[in-house]
Amino acid sequence: MNQHFDHHLTIRQNILKACVALSLELINAIPEGFNNSIGWNLAHVIVTQQLLLYKMSYNDLVVSEELVAGFRKGTKPYGSLSQEELDQINDLMQKTSYQARTDHERGLFQRYKFYETSFGVNLAGIEDAIVFNNIHESMHLGTIKAMKNLV
Repeated sequence: MNQHFDHHLTIRQNILKACVALSLELINAIPEGFNNSIGWNLAHVIVTQQLLLYKMSYNDLVVSEELVAGFRKGTKPYGSLSQEELDQINDLMQKTSYQARTDHERGLFQRYKFYETSFGVNLAGIEDAIVFNNIHESMHLGTIKAMKNLV
């Protein structure tokens, strides 16, 4: 699984790199044809990773319930992110990647609730969830890059 965690960190670093030079205004902009902002996508990948890995394995989330409520699948931006909120999200991008690896290594993910994703992918265990999460985050990296060209 180490390779999948390495890939996850690389995906997260690429997401952050794609956003590094963007102003807060551009992070919060919703381009025509999109339902969400770049900032929403940043927080959404964190929340989805937490739900797929931690919640589905009956563990406590590393992030707040407020973050989950605001950025889970099916939500839309509730307003503009502040610089403080964006800084917190940027910190969580790396923190939650490292934490998932550490928690996996220490055997935290023992049970898993079967879940069929909206992609039609069946997740029967934590390994499935880790691999699928990388696919999900890569898709959002592509979305962020497309949005970046439009804002």
